[in-house]
Amino acid sequence: MPNLGKSIDALMESYNRYGLVNPAGEANLPSKKSIEGILRELTELALPGFGEMEALDHDNLFLVTAERVNRTARNLEREVEKSVAFGFRESTRPDHACAGQAPACGADEPPFRGCHAAAELLVADFFEELPSIRKMLDLDVRAAFGGDPAAKSLEEVILSYPGLEAITVHRLAHFFWIREVPLIPRMMSEIIHHRTGIDIHPGAEIGESFFIDHGTGVVIGETTVIGKNVKLYQGVTLGALSVKKELAGKKRHPTIEEDVTIYSGATILGDTVIGRGSVIGGNVWITKAVAPYSTVYVDSGNQVLEKR
Repeated sequence: MPNLGKSIDALMESYNRYGLVNPAGEANLPSKKSIEGILRELTELALPGFGEMEALDHDNLFLVTAERVNRTARNLEREVEKSVAFGFRESTRPDHACAGQAPACGADEPPFRGCHAAAELLVADFFEELPSIRKMLDLDVRAAFGGDPAAKSLEEVILSYPGLEAITVHRLAHFFWIREVPLIPRMMSEIIHHRTGIDIHPGAEIGESFFIDHGTGVVIGETTVIGKNVKLYQGVTLGALSVKKELAGKKRHPTIEEDVTIYSGATILGDTVIGRGSVIGGNVWITKAVAPYSTVYVDSGNQVLEKR
């Protein structure tokens, strides 16, 4: 084998010059492998028995659940603590947008002892919220079953629908997003994006009874707001008109009101509103508000809007 000493020296020099190293003389960042494992465990707690090698029964459900909750809580606390510590370090950088507004967990810094207490509280709150998340998932499963003539059972939806997988992870990740936990919500959303081809930003607000049919290529942006009983098909984009950095934190994605159906390939951009009860046809392009109970479709190459 040739002498690789010069290559190693050059690589080390690039680490010093450009950074992009975890850790870079700081506390470690959340582990992607660990988050993947935690996400599997949380999905099992949300929908128990559907990912197991062996069936659960009522005699062992309590013991299995208690063991899984305690194990997952410990693992999740560790990763949340890393994330909160990272957020504190970032907020205290002189060039950071949040400089001077560091979270309370940094009060004992170094070495971020307060972040452990913050992580414990966040994880405890999450497990208290998990039954409410399951209630939302029950409505999502029933929306998929009721909205797809091909679905033969609720169990089929849970076991085989990628849209249900994506919304399950979104509802878990959204909890951490609205509590401003850095890194972990985006890691969760990208793990399921990779698996399903459905890209839902954890910041999106999604109401109950949400159904994504087929799902491949669906993109839902950070500030999207979706009401109850909304159905999307594959290839739908709910995106922004502009990706300028100065728009971070501002509403820049659509609001989809209740009882809207959006068919495949539709693109809806910007801070616009699709009125309740509307039907958006395939391959349309929308950047302006659509009144309630409207139909938008393409006919002979022209986009048509009809009020029902």
